Amino acid sequence: MIGYLRGTLIEKHPNEVIVDVNGVGYHATIPISTFSALPDTGSEVKLRIHTHVREDALALFGFLTAEEKGLFEKLISVSGVGPKLAVTMLSGLPVADLVSAIRTGNIQQLTRVPGIGKKTAERLVVDLRDKLDLLGVKAPAAAGAPAAALTGVDEDVLSALVNLGCARAAAEAAIRKARAAGAPDEFETLFRRALELVR
Repeated sequence: MIGYLRGTLIEKHPNEVIVDVNGVGYHATIPISTFSALPDTGSEVKLRIHTHVREDALALFGFLTAEEKGLFEKLISVSGVGPKLAVTMLSGLPVADLVSAIRTGNIQQLTRVPGIGKKTAERLVVDLRDKLDLLGVKAPAAAGAPAAALTGVDEDVLSALVNLGCARAAAEAAIRKARAAGAPDEFETLFRRALELVR
């Protein structure tokens, strides 16, 4: 199984990357938290990899930190939570907030993530509440400064929301609302604020 990749970052998108390792391009699905911390294309990148094997597919899921990968693997151990939904959860909430919501039983916060209903949120809390102590989760990063709408960051956020299953018009409206409310010109923070506003 592939557990780690180090190579040249060939392509990066809000939900996926391609890494060239000695002439072989590896495609990996990533959460927003990893995307926002990636270097520029052409740079060296190191990713922790979870290899997910099914009868009909082999998929790689990449993470920049051990905390992200560890939480991802805890999430997919819960019945009804597959790897795509786990990536959506890691994209919808910062790792520290997600861990806090599970530990404190904050069902309302968990159900803000697309695809997480009340029953799944309750199952996450019951199954994982006492199993998250060894992840070494850090506090969320501070937000950046406000900026005008319709930037390249907005386009990346729009793409990420659509890839998570949000309707394009609703996603665009949510981005505009987030901007109007003072969301910064910083991908991860804007994405999360817009995600909360998509309905």
